[in-house]
Formats: sequence, C-alpha cells, structure tokens
Amino acid sequence: MQEEGILQMFGFLLPAVVTGVVAFYFFKMHTNNEEGRRRYLLQKDTQSSTLPIRLQAYERMALFLERIAIPNLVVRIAPQNADKAAYETLLIKTIENEFEHNLSQQIYLTDECWNIIKAAKSATIQMIRKAGLSETDSADKLREDVLTETMDKSSPSGTALAFVKKEIGQLW
Repeated sequence: MQEEGILQMFGFLLPAVVTGVVAFYFFKMHTNNEEGRRRYLLQKDTQSSTLPIRLQAYERMALFLERIAIPNLVVRIAPQNADKAAYETLLIKTIENEFEHNLSQQIYLTDECWNIIKAAKSATIQMIRKAGLSETDSADKLREDVLTETMDKSSPSGTALAFVKKEIGQLW
C-alpha cells in the first residue's frame, strides 16, 4: 500500500516537475532574448551618434594625407632661405606638426588604418631625408630633387588614402 502511495505521489509530482522545467526554459529564453534586444537597441543608438564622429575622423586623416603628399607639401611650404638643411627640417617639422594635430583621431579609426597612416607619415619623412642626402647645395634644388624622386614612385600618402577610402566604404 505504501508503494502505491509513493507511485501515486510520483504520478502527481512528475507533471509538476516537467511543467516547472518547461516554464524555467521559456523564462530563461525570454530573458536572453530581451537582453539581446536591449543590447541591439543600445548599439544602434550608439552607432547612430558615433558614426558622424568616425566619419569626421576619417575625413581629417584624409586631409592630413593629402597635406603631407610630397607634391602638395613642397608647393605649400616654400623654402625660407637657401639653406638645404633648414628646408628639410621645415618640411619634416610640418609633417610632424600636422600629425600631432590629428593624433586624437586614432581613437575613432581601426588599428590597421592608424598603423597605415603612421607608416605613410614615416615613409614620407624618409623620402625627404633621402633626398636631403643628395649632393644638392640649395633649398630650391632640394625641393626639385624631392619632387623628382617622388614622381616615379607611388606616394605613401596615396596608398594610405586608398586604404582610408576602402575602410570608409565598409562603414556603409
């Protein structure tokens, strides 16, 4: 008789346990779904407010790359005197100042993009230094040598600018 009572109790208890497990599963699934929905909405709101800032950062870096492109740089920065070393220093200092002015933009760019921009800056400075090692004796001649040396090669800033444009295209 006692066995029948235990079996009867299990008979009543089993549907309650199954119902409880099913209810727990659905509650857990609903909670996870709501959390995912809230996270999506938060990300959507954040992205709509940060996208203009990110685009502005890419825009500023594109402007930086255009300004340090050697043809643009030597046209914009004329020698102040005939001293070749002073002109080389002026060009490099101008690039460094432009870079420092835009340093904070790195937080809105991907690491890969930022590293490519830094590499373009360094390569441009190296090109100027390489031209400065020539046997030229005046700043005007250095200016010509820098332009001549870069005419045949692809510009580091042009390569970086192409990458920036590609990355902006991926934002859309």
